[in-house]
Amino acid sequence: MNKKDLKSRDDVFLLVSSFYDKVRKDTVLAPFFNNTIEDWDAHLERLTTFWESSLFLKTKYLGNPLEAHIKVDKDNGHSISELHFGLWLNLWFETVDELFEGDYAENAKRRARKMSTFLYLKIFEAR
Repeated sequence: MNKKDLKSRDDVFLLVSSFYDKVRKDTVLAPFFNNTIEDWDAHLERLTTFWESSLFLKTKYLGNPLEAHIKVDKDNGHSISELHFGLWLNLWFETVDELFEGDYAENAKRRARKMSTFLYLKIFEAR
């Protein structure tokens, strides 16, 4: 199967929704997400906007991912660890590679790696 690169909001939505289908089923990650997110449709739209903004720099994401992740960590007894971010990152890379190839796909993986490192360090600092 010839894969294409990420080029549109629809592509980003496919990536985000496919990825979170996996996250929601993962025995380690699912509780953090399924116990926190009440409206998955709205959450997927918000995350699509976040990634569209990050990859294409043409939309403006209004939100504070750091604040949200610090709150989830606090609400879960400060139990988020590097293991969780590693699992998250592995699922992200797997999903990108299953669906897309090209410069934007590679950039999606680089940005996810940087973001996961940043969020984990900031969560640790906030404890």
